Amino acid sequence: MLNSLAAGRHLALRVVIAQLVVAVVVGLAFTLQGRSAGLAAFGGTLIVAIGTALLAARAFGALGGAGATFMRFLVGMVLRWVVLIGGLLLILVQWKLPPLPALVGLVAGYAVNVFAFRFKG
Repeated sequence: MLNSLAAGRHLALRVVIAQLVVAVVVGLAFTLQGRSAGLAAFGGTLIVAIGTALLAARAFGALGGAGATFMRFLVGMVLRWVVLIGGLLLILVQWKLPPLPALVGLVAGYAVNVFAFRFKG
């Protein structure tokens, strides 16, 4: 299946925007349990959106050969994991926010990927 670079960028932009919307919704929902729970949930989803944006910027940055494209994708994945682990460390260790809302936000952010790729039409 051939797919253009522009279509990949468009889908990545839609996913990041959807993740940001979910971050606000999840953050507001957990605000009912308190300010720290809302911040943790928002932060958990926000780090997923930032990681996705970095991966997309790296993977869909430019045209190239198969080897270069694969390396850009791998570097993007590494950046994504660095943001994810670093963000979780900040949320849980540095700021001492509640872990359950942060993990729920994380899962909600990744759930957007499932739905975005299923209904990309």
